Amino acid sequence: MSQMKVAGIIPARWASSRLPGKPLKDILGKPMIQRVYEGAARATVLDSVWVATDDDRIRAAVEAFGGRVILTAPNHPSGTDRLAEAIDSVEADLVVNIQGDQPFIDPSMIDEAVRPMVEDPSIEMSTLVYEITRPEDLHDPSVVKAVVDRHGFALYFSRSLIPYPQKDVPHSVYEHVGLYVYRRAFLKTLAALKPTPLEQVESLEQLRVLEHGYRIRVVELRCPDKAFSGFSVDTAEDLERAAAMLRERDAT
Repeated sequence: MSQMKVAGIIPARWASSRLPGKPLKDILGKPMIQRVYEGAARATVLDSVWVATDDDRIRAAVEAFGGRVILTAPNHPSGTDRLAEAIDSVEADLVVNIQGDQPFIDPSMIDEAVRPMVEDPSIEMSTLVYEITRPEDLHDPSVVKAVVDRHGFALYFSRSLIPYPQKDVPHSVYEHVGLYVYRRAFLKTLAALKPTPLEQVESLEQLRVLEHGYRIRVVELRCPDKAFSGFSVDTAEDLERAAAMLRERDAT
């Protein structure tokens, strides 16, 4: 796709308010971080895949299945900050922030998110969405929604239902998939920006980008099993659902 070097980095930390030790939680015989790593490694656009962590338990687990690890400082307030430190050890023009809690990531998702960054050098950052089909997801605050302008750039992200259906007008509601692609220099710029009010209110780091006046290119997923590939594990119940989804698909 490109002569540019593209690295995939998976930030992974032990602490999680709802599911401590999340990266090492077992899903039908494999720790979640291994499932993420193996899915990402199949992306055709990536030149390398890394896990960025400050935890020796995660480091040991990744090395045990043959993955590559970058040890980072323990006090990063966000995955973006961890990523910004990690890229000092990686040769890359484009950096893909791959969420460590999406165990069934389809490699085509990474390829789709990277493509506009290669085709248009003016784009500094991109991410993914897919149409919500489960009614219960519409009002679930753990399912982040996104609205996009006519040119494919993000207008807003929220844990609330957006757009709100005040009138009966045909429309779709999109779930944000927290995979990001950054130009190397922009990632450093982003990590240096101060947190913003909307970011803090919604607890959504991507709002920092919009509040500071930058744009995020949004790509609608085209991979066939979007609900599976974009599924995120945040709670113990999600872990059970993840195992059930694998069994339903006769996957291992």
